[in-house]
Amino acid sequence: MIAAAIVTMSVSAFGQTGPSPLSTITPSAAHGLAAQPGDTLRRLSIDDAVKLGLEQNLGIQIQRFDPQIQDTGIAQARSFWAPQFSTTITKNSNQQPVVNIFSGTQPSVSTGQFFSGVTLAETLPWGANYTANWNNSRFTTTDPTNTFNPRLQSNLSLNFTQPLLRNRSIDQIRQQVASSRKFRDLSDIQLDSVIIQTTRAVRNAYWDLSTAINNLKAQQESLALAQRSLSDNRKRVEIGTLAPIDIVQAQAEVASNEERVIVAEAAIKRSQDNLRALILDPAATDFWSTAFEPSDAAPFQEQAIDIDAAVRNALDKRGDLRAAKNSIDRSDLNIRFLRNQILPDVNAQVNYGAVGIGGVQLPGRNPFTGEFTGAITTPIERGYGSALSDVFRSSYPQWTFGVQIGYPLGASTAHANLERARLEYQQAQTQLKDMQLQIATQVRESGRNVQTNQKRVQSARASRELQEKKLEAEEKKQAAGMSTSFFVFQAQRDLAQARTAEIQAISDYNKSLVDFEAVQLAPITGNAGFVTVAGQGSR
Repeated sequence: MIAAAIVTMSVSAFGQTGPSPLSTITPSAAHGLAAQPGDTLRRLSIDDAVKLGLEQNLGIQIQRFDPQIQDTGIAQARSFWAPQFSTTITKNSNQQPVVNIFSGTQPSVSTGQFFSGVTLAETLPWGANYTANWNNSRFTTTDPTNTFNPRLQSNLSLNFTQPLLRNRSIDQIRQQVASSRKFRDLSDIQLDSVIIQTTRAVRNAYWDLSTAINNLKAQQESLALAQRSLSDNRKRVEIGTLAPIDIVQAQAEVASNEERVIVAEAAIKRSQDNLRALILDPAATDFWSTAFEPSDAAPFQEQAIDIDAAVRNALDKRGDLRAAKNSIDRSDLNIRFLRNQILPDVNAQVNYGAVGIGGVQLPGRNPFTGEFTGAITTPIERGYGSALSDVFRSSYPQWTFGVQIGYPLGASTAHANLERARLEYQQAQTQLKDMQLQIATQVRESGRNVQTNQKRVQSARASRELQEKKLEAEEKKQAAGMSTSFFVFQAQRDLAQARTAEIQAISDYNKSLVDFEAVQLAPITGNAGFVTVAGQGSR
């Protein structure tokens, strides 16, 4: 499963052999993680954050319902193959005036009937259908012309229809069942994409928090440098080796650095909220009071990127590409169904019927003279069992074989629907090619981001080391009276900017690695590892 592979991704794959000079959280920076009274500080590794996200993220929980919903869709489509059973029970009583000369001299004729019947009907998975009816009735009358009174009757009829052309290989039910299964597959694809996208968001949010903490450390170090310079300037003013105006300049530099520390602390809180929303259950009582302390430092280890292999992997596994192919499969299924619907409607039909009769068989008599006219002179009783025996022994069978043929004259809706489906299928095939091109472009761009950010980290690290040496040199020159506070403060600002640039470059590098892995499996919105320049935002 893609989710399992994501959970087991080891941080050591992106590890480094030695600690970064900015990877350790200072006590003051760690204190900024739980600045609010009552907050709980929780150490968290990046793998633990991913596991929590997979378990508690609301977006994943929502998407996990969709496969279950699609399972009900399959069951609903298959339910059209389920047998349909129905039963009927009626009782009828009727009295009419005599209008027939054969009804004798009585003033009216009374009839009564009790009827019960069961019906079983089913559409079979290969397109055939059958209907079975079993009816039973008891009939009484005062009409002397009836041979049986009461009359017990049982009827069995079986009807079977098999399509020979239209609806033979596929019909609407089979089309719906197959389409429902494709939607079920699509829900799995979408769930995998949501898991990958959420995992990516969690990892990037984790690195954002780590970056914000390291940035706070850098700003605090810059503030400490400015405060030390202010203290040194005050001593120099006291002994007369420095003008009082330099104290004002140092105070301004301290105030500027204090502002940067406040902004950095706010960025930590914002990053805490972003990570909290991705991995914690909002219903938990400590949801807003839990603060995280990343236990994994933002690593930097140079990695070789095989962009061509990544493109091939994306074209094979990308979720949106699999979803597009799923849509094409459904379109192909629709074309197959519509192509079948333009065939002539030819159905083979077989009908079978059996009847049984019982009751009291009366002797025949002349309604005018009352004399017996038939061979039966005494009533004969035949029970309900005799009627059933007639039915199931097929004493009075009825068979019908036939072929029903229907074909529309002129253009039909089925032809128009088929032509439309074919055009849409061709359009989808072209869109698939365009999507493959876009995916390849995205993967290549993401791979280049990794390579670019890798070089940026190297450059930013070298720049930071040089700025540290430059500041050290300016401080020594100032102590020797060969430089002014202005140049020292400028060197401090350059060092702070270099540290921030290095932190941002390492963050971008790690996030670009996350994006490079994710973009091969699912579409991603935005590019968290895109090249950024400190103080200028993204470009």
